[in-house]
Amino acid sequence: MKNNKTLLALCLATGLAASEQAQALWFGSSGYTQTRYPIVLTHGMLGFDSILGVDYWYGVPSALRRDGARVYVTEVSQLNTTEARGEELLEQVEEIVAISGSPKVNLIGHSHGGPTIRYVAAVRPDLVASATSVGAPHKGSAAADFIRNVPPGSAGEVVLAGIVNGLGALINFLSGSSSDLEQNALGSLESLNSQGAAAFNARFPQGLPTTACGEGAYQVNGVRYYSWSGTSPLTNVLDVSDALLGASSLTFSEANDGLVGRCSSHMGKVIRDDYRMNHLDEVNQTLGLTSLFETDPVTVYRQQANRLKNDGL
Repeated sequence: MKNNKTLLALCLATGLAASEQAQALWFGSSGYTQTRYPIVLTHGMLGFDSILGVDYWYGVPSALRRDGARVYVTEVSQLNTTEARGEELLEQVEEIVAISGSPKVNLIGHSHGGPTIRYVAAVRPDLVASATSVGAPHKGSAAADFIRNVPPGSAGEVVLAGIVNGLGALINFLSGSSSDLEQNALGSLESLNSQGAAAFNARFPQGLPTTACGEGAYQVNGVRYYSWSGTSPLTNVLDVSDALLGASSLTFSEANDGLVGRCSSHMGKVIRDDYRMNHLDEVNQTLGLTSLFETDPVTVYRQQANRLKNDGL
């Protein structure tokens, strides 16, 4: 495996999960989130596993483990094509299967993590029990289309790509990852705009709706597909990221979470597509500053784990 840090992290995650499950047995666990197969979390663009003690999936892994789930947090390139990120994730899934002794995993991907898990589910369905996308741009993002208006090959594109690649490298460094995770801002942009998403979908259509805003097949090649998303860019006046998402939401003509449109987020069984959440609320960021008038995001993940459990996954 290319990244020794990833293997170490997966081993540590196994130990942590075992420790938390032991505590749950000692102090009492409802088993509410105890899925048959491990849950594997995959971040989106410019994402990470943990930086300076702050988890990308803020409070989610511990909440799932507390009631019985085995949870692994993966890290792929912060910026790259869907296929490249998918190959990186596949290596980690193979490691998780070997370490956990489980033949399959339940994949959950946020944002660009949604298409990333779709890639793994499509090329290795034998390793995947389910794929759940959260606020993922399966049909592309209007925000990415807006940025793509910068002329290809122009000085502006070169400067913008350099800045974004630098940010990706910084996040990669702060998260403690090996430097061999390539940063490819233009690759991300081409994967996340509507044209690039359409090309990817033509190759990997599993779970996608065949109508403009419908549901996709609930099961393909033995893999169950689910999705959910939010449509409220502004949710908490104390969260400074709301301003950025409020601005990016202006590039859309449909309800959106600030970076992904409601219909674009649909895959498989649509659990709900109108949570009062923005793109970061969907992973309980920033630091849990989400809407007071919506279900706690951590609870939504717990509900999904229970849904997987009840579906025999």
